[in-house]
This record gives sequence, C-alpha cells and structure tokens, in this order.
Amino acid sequence: MPKRSKSFNLVFLILLFAAAVSAQSGRVQATPTPTPEDDTVRIVTEEIKLNVLAFDEKGDFFRDVNERDLVISENNILHQPVSVRRLPANVLIIMDTGGELRVVKSLDQTRKVAKAVVDALRPGDAVAVMQYSDKAEIVTEWTSDKSQALAAIKRANFGRRSMFVEAIKLATDFMLRSGVDNKHIILITDGTDSMGRSSAKFDAFQRLMATDISVHVISYTSMEAADIEPRTKGISNTPPPKAMPDEIAATLPNGVKDKGVKVGPTISLDRTLIKKMKARQLELETSQEQLEKLAESTNGEYILPNSLDEMVEKAALVAKMVDASYVVTYMPKISVVETRGIAERNIDVTSRRAGLIVVARRKLLIDTKNQPKSVSSKP
Repeated sequence: MPKRSKSFNLVFLILLFAAAVSAQSGRVQATPTPTPEDDTVRIVTEEIKLNVLAFDEKGDFFRDVNERDLVISENNILHQPVSVRRLPANVLIIMDTGGELRVVKSLDQTRKVAKAVVDALRPGDAVAVMQYSDKAEIVTEWTSDKSQALAAIKRANFGRRSMFVEAIKLATDFMLRSGVDNKHIILITDGTDSMGRSSAKFDAFQRLMATDISVHVISYTSMEAADIEPRTKGISNTPPPKAMPDEIAATLPNGVKDKGVKVGPTISLDRTLIKKMKARQLELETSQEQLEKLAESTNGEYILPNSLDEMVEKAALVAKMVDASYVVTYMPKISVVETRGIAERNIDVTSRRAGLIVVARRKLLIDTKNQPKSVSSKP
C-alpha cells in the first residue's frame, strides 16, 4: 500500500512537470483579444456650383429666384438645385496693356473700357484689377470702393510684350485663393501671347474651365484683324509723311497753306514683313475663336466690337450680365469621385417659372486628380 502511494505520486509529479514545460515552450496559443467592430459609415456628398443669369421678359434682372424655379440638366440628366443665392459679384478686370504688333489696341483705350465696366457695376460688388504686358501682376486686390478701383486702372502701365498665358494662370490662382462666390473675370484683350505658347494656353483655359468662374471678354481681335488685312497683301493705308511738318506750317503767313501731296495706298515688296503680317492675322483669328469658346463654356458674355466707341458702350452690357447672376448649387447624380481622369459635364439650366428667363450653359471640366474649387466634398 505505501509503495503504491509513492509510485502514484511520482507519476503525478512527472505529468505535472511535463504540462508546465509544454506551457513554457510557446506551443500553447494565447486567446486573441477581441477588437471592437468599426461601425462608422462615411458618406461623401458632392456639390457643383455655377453662376446663373436671371432676367424678366423686358431684359431686366429678375428678383427672388428660388430652388423651385429652376431645373438643371447635367449631361441630359435632370437635377434639382440645392440652393439659389443672390450675392454681390467679385469681379477681376484683366487689362491687356502690351504687345509688339498691336495697332488698334492701346493703353488709353483699355483704361477707358475698364473704367466703363467699374462705373456700370452695382454698388457693393468687389473689384480687383490685373494688368499684363511684359509680366502679369495684380494692380489692386478686392475693393468695393469704386474710386480705388478707378485709381488702380489709371496706374496701369504700358509694356512691349503680351504675357497672356501667365495672366490666365495668375488670374485663376488669385480667384481660387480668394474663396469667394459669384466670381467673374472680365478680359479686355486680343488674347494673343508674345511667346506663341498654344499648348500652354490650352492648358490654362482647361484649368480655368474647371472652376465656377464666369469669363467675359471684350475683344480687340476683330478691329486688329481688319487693320492688318491689307498688310497681308503688301498694301498699307498708312498716310505718307507730310511734305511740311506741322510746326513749320504753323509759321507760314495767313492764307498760305501746305497743299501737300495726295498719295494713295502704298505697296510693300518686303516678303518677310508680309509673312509676319499673315502669321499675325492667323493668330488673331485663332485667338478670337478661343476667347469666344471660353466665354461660352463658362456662361460669360463675349463682345466683339467693330469700333473703339462700341468697346466702351458694350462695357455696360458686360456689367449688366455680371449683376444678373445667382449662385446655384446642386448635387450630381453621377459621382465626381467615381470619374476617371478628365470628365466633361455639359450643364444647362432652364426656367419653370412664368416670366423668368435664365441663361446658364456651362461646360465644366472636372479633373478628379486635382478636384477644382467648384466641386466641394463634405464628409
């Protein structure tokens, strides 16, 4: 009996030791600690913003437009506005004050047109002024004081070159950085660039079209092209030098006049000059098409005057279009974030209210890799 007890105890101790060794060897797996399940659901909503012009049947501004008055079509898919707001306009006036081959375009004329725009804008609108010639620069930042804006226009300087592409890039950055709504750019320009950077101009326009900025153009192109047309054929209508300078003619006795010599159009045989004029004409024609497309795609006004007086007169029309704007937002039914690369969205807004006429056709280019300010994501 005692012998059996000792034997049993020995076996029990051996088994207990073996179990302890087994536990310390790491072969026994620890029970994983349960982690709480992540039940957070993230919902991303997108909002597209654009300017909509509203008029009555007489062409006057239509007040009190609301969400029920409008229907938005995006790539033929109907949407209802989320918000319709009437806000003061934020207008960047861009003055083209340079260029080697300009004839009609002048610093004085550009100043006159810019001044006419400011005078016609509604009180409370904010204005900034940019000039570009040898370089692009902001002359004055946002101000609601018209006298300050007019003083900035007067300070604009002349330059020999025309850095149009740099002006568009700077203008886009400036407007997006401001963080304001109801944004408008007014270009007083012929749209040509001294560096001839067609691909860079295309890229700058594409980026501008990926915003909610409306671009209005008062263009020199038609007048410049009309003036240059005879020169492409080697003909010049420029009057020849007077036989007697005005200073000498003023000293002649009364009754004695300088009859001068009447000379018709002169013909140039300078082939290099003719070739240069033809290239300039083509550049103006291309620029005219590009500027018109840019204004149309951003729901802006495109003015192509045939005289300098008409340029000044039509400035008030541009200001009227700016001040007829509502800021409208809607949520697209086709998600922006699901789009790959560059997405083109054709947006058209129509009225469902009697007597209300709206103008809002916009081609919005959305780069999903670099989402524009006109598309805002809200978690």
